[in-house]
Amino acid sequence: MTAERSAAWKIAADLPDPELPVVTIADLGILRDVTEDDQGRVHVQITPTYSGCPAMETISTDLVDALTSAGYQHVDVEFVLAPAWTTDWMTEEAKGKLAAYGVAPPGPVGGPIALELSVRCPQCGSLDTRESSRFGSTACKSLWVCRACREPFDHFKAH
Repeated sequence: MTAERSAAWKIAADLPDPELPVVTIADLGILRDVTEDDQGRVHVQITPTYSGCPAMETISTDLVDALTSAGYQHVDVEFVLAPAWTTDWMTEEAKGKLAAYGVAPPGPVGGPIALELSVRCPQCGSLDTRESSRFGSTACKSLWVCRACREPFDHFKAH
């Protein structure tokens, strides 16, 4: 990896998610690859959290803006749909940041299908919660309510 590629990767990796600004696109596992040729052209690959995610156009624009502002002459962003993104690509740091922000992080994916009876409230820690709506502030999250502290919160769906 060249010093230039490392710099381009760091710029891309540090880009905050527009819907969840406490985590970066690298934290979420959306950033797949950043390559650069000897003429300063940068190619970035990103994967949406789900097909049709409205944030992808904003992320693409933000990547181009950040990299061209850093002096890269030509930046293109490619949406990579396979393999499909999974919440297993999120870093443990991202899950901690989400919880601190008030969004219940997803559990692990794979293996036996987990029956999710409750989600721990990111406000008070109670498991006395209920799903209010299958869709929260975005389609990749569901809306839950804590019976203990009565606060609503988003839960990032595991997939």
